Amino acid sequence: MKTVTRTFCGLFALCLAAPVVAETVVNIAYLRQEIDRPPVLSNLDAVPEDEGIAGAFVGLEDNITTGKFLGQIFMLDIHSVPVGGDLVAAANEVLASTDLILIDAPSADMTQIADLEAAKDTLFFNVSNYDNELRDDGCRANLLHTLPSYAMRSDALMQLLQSRRWTDLVMVSGTHESDIAFANALRRSATKFGLRIRDEKEWVFDANMRRAASAEVPLFTQDFPNHDVMLVADETGDFARYLLFNTWEPVLLAGSEGAQPVAWSPVMEQWGGVQLQNRFEEYAGRSMRSVDYAAFAAIRAIGEAVTRTGSDDASVLRDYILSPEFELGAFKGRPLSFRDWDGQMRQPIPVVHAHAVIAVPPMDGFLHPVNELDTLGIDKPESRCSAFTE
Repeated sequence: MKTVTRTFCGLFALCLAAPVVAETVVNIAYLRQEIDRPPVLSNLDAVPEDEGIAGAFVGLEDNITTGKFLGQIFMLDIHSVPVGGDLVAAANEVLASTDLILIDAPSADMTQIADLEAAKDTLFFNVSNYDNELRDDGCRANLLHTLPSYAMRSDALMQLLQSRRWTDLVMVSGTHESDIAFANALRRSATKFGLRIRDEKEWVFDANMRRAASAEVPLFTQDFPNHDVMLVADETGDFARYLLFNTWEPVLLAGSEGAQPVAWSPVMEQWGGVQLQNRFEEYAGRSMRSVDYAAFAAIRAIGEAVTRTGSDDASVLRDYILSPEFELGAFKGRPLSFRDWDGQMRQPIPVVHAHAVIAVPPMDGFLHPVNELDTLGIDKPESRCSAFTE
């Protein structure tokens, strides 16, 4: 199967006017491995075909607007590899033309590509993968992360619950790989912040919950001990929606349903969020999602680094992005930066429901000697990432 490639240099596939003499041309690639998504009980939240890509183009437009005054031209190529296609071959083709790549792929593929000989001087941005391992034992020095990790999301949720004194929890988790990873993160965060998961159950139903939820869910949740909040780990959107208002006892839900820790949500309205959302909707015809935001932030991080350094060299940009001088304003109320021990972008994590923001952790009172954003996720003393210090 052939790699699908598209090239753009601006929003709506139009190039903005550039200076007569261009000092710097910045070539960026978006490399995506298309995947078979598991079947779920509802199709209400289908993943858009342009998820991530749309966010990258909105970020590109911002870069172009700034760059045209500084003699900088920003180009973005899209390389989408079909299911079953050869991602490594596509990566080698991309690496021949640029050393700045946004990558949207499973964990094993990300590390395999980051380890290619041709990629040793390349700067990758993970825009789609929450895997803690990519920021820990499996980290790579040339792979940065603009999408928050599972640990950052679960820490944000537990900070909120602890601040409300909702400390007795139960958990329902799915069986997909992403469900298991999020459930593990929730357990870790509960221990970290002194909350107690009193009981757990695995969701194993394959019946049509649209018809059976009112009968099955009460029985499924009947024997849970008393609790303040029911955690739900359902990252594929399979069953969590059917727990709401069907549990045996009236209960708050949090995790993949109810109070959800996310990178971005259309209910984010403060700090210019409405303007960002409006621009995104004008381009994509839909709401911005977390992966869109991560791709937007990656493109903007590149643009900010190019503006400040005047360089398009990946090694120069990486050094600046990981330095204390780097800051990115990105509609979350405080400047974002990157951790120099694992390449993760520091960022607040909104906890939202479908119609409003509940809170934007880190919560008040959760202190850190360096940066309160480092209370979310794997902090430097506990990190097992060594690639950034070698």
